[in-house]
Amino acid sequence: MKTFDFDLFVIGGGSGGVRAARMAAQRGARVALAESGGVAGLGGTCVNVGCIPKKLYSYAAHYAEAFEEARGFGWDLEAPRLDWGRLKANRAREITRLNGVYLQLLTGAGVQWFSEHAQLADAHTVQLGERSYSARHILIATGGTPSVPAVAGREHAITSNDIFDLDPFPARLLVVGGGYIACEFASIFNGLGAQVTQLYRGAQVLRGFDDEVRGFIAAEMGKAGVDLRLQTEVAAIERTAAGLVVRLAGGDSATVDTVLYATGRVPNVRGMGLEAAGVALGKDGAILVDAHYQSSVPSIYALGDVTARLQLTPVALGEAMALVDHLLGPAPGKAARDMSYDFVPTAVFTHPNIGTVGYTEAQARAKFGRITVYRSDFKPLKHTLSGSPERTLMKLLVDEASDRVVGLHMVGPDAGEVVQGFAVALKAGATKAVFDGTIGIHPTLAEEFVTMREPVREPAAAAAV
Repeated sequence: MKTFDFDLFVIGGGSGGVRAARMAAQRGARVALAESGGVAGLGGTCVNVGCIPKKLYSYAAHYAEAFEEARGFGWDLEAPRLDWGRLKANRAREITRLNGVYLQLLTGAGVQWFSEHAQLADAHTVQLGERSYSARHILIATGGTPSVPAVAGREHAITSNDIFDLDPFPARLLVVGGGYIACEFASIFNGLGAQVTQLYRGAQVLRGFDDEVRGFIAAEMGKAGVDLRLQTEVAAIERTAAGLVVRLAGGDSATVDTVLYATGRVPNVRGMGLEAAGVALGKDGAILVDAHYQSSVPSIYALGDVTARLQLTPVALGEAMALVDHLLGPAPGKAARDMSYDFVPTAVFTHPNIGTVGYTEAQARAKFGRITVYRSDFKPLKHTLSGSPERTLMKLLVDEASDRVVGLHMVGPDAGEVVQGFAVALKAGATKAVFDGTIGIHPTLAEEFVTMREPVREPAAAAAV
């Protein structure tokens, strides 16, 4: 039997790669992990330039709303001022702490880790500079990277990787894109005090989400101050003494301080030697894998954003645990884990937040045929005194044949927190009768999901993409 230096060699130190490496090491496997970004790269996109810093900045942006709303509750406050430099420094300190936590998790589990770029030499060999290591299994978990289209002047634009440390603060920000990253940053920087313009080539933002949710959040973002321009494309970007002049395809232009492109992410596979090793790739370089995350080369596996499935950190973590059980067997006394992609909840940290789990209305009608829709659109109790015009949308989709709740959507404060709990119910197959029989907590926003009794008679109009 051939001997290898390692049982598992992981390339990529993001959430999925670190989880797989340390779980395998805890099972007694000989594990190595290489991260080209060094300690500062551990945790991957989520920790360094994604969900964690983005959520911290979202918290910061909410304070401006809170200060203004406090007046309705009797608080007189001096005009607040954002110290952008302090926010950046505090965020950087927290991210550095998290990088260290990830390093401790790896070393504590006995993983040998390398702070350098790794690539495949063949099906069982990883190349690190002049050195090479053999491995029974190799896992690619290198995540994704922002994609910017070939527009004239693209060198003047930034991506979400660059947005957190801008100097100075972008008083005039133009965001290009209509996905969740674009919408989140438009909301965040609007809340922080920037004059924000958002351009999207499509007819409505957040393609793939429930159509009613899409229209509702677009209206709410507009009320909050985001200048959202749909069916609009950038023709060119030019640097001038007055700032960046963004020329639009229709002939108009806008002058801003910063242009943020948030037009999607692609798998991070360049310089990996995948083609030479015979690993089959799909659209934009996504590694093609089977149900057990095995690529076209039997010894090479991939998970997380590099496979371009559901690009969510918790999904990568779930895939990592399923893969380790597949390769090494389950932990003693435990059943082997698998990864289900049904009823995966997600949140969009716009202002207000979106929380969603299950099918959109269009998807539910296509899959189940006859569904019943329950919805509520209202001003939250808080805003009866705050003076804010913000409204909340809550929506349930029920399969008529089984009475099962197959979709749940919310636009409103802390929507992600609310929907996480209901996601358990939908995953367990809860029916509308179960919802109706559940006592609500009063007064809360969440109780609305268990008190909706009257269905909507007409289907929501489908939004154009």
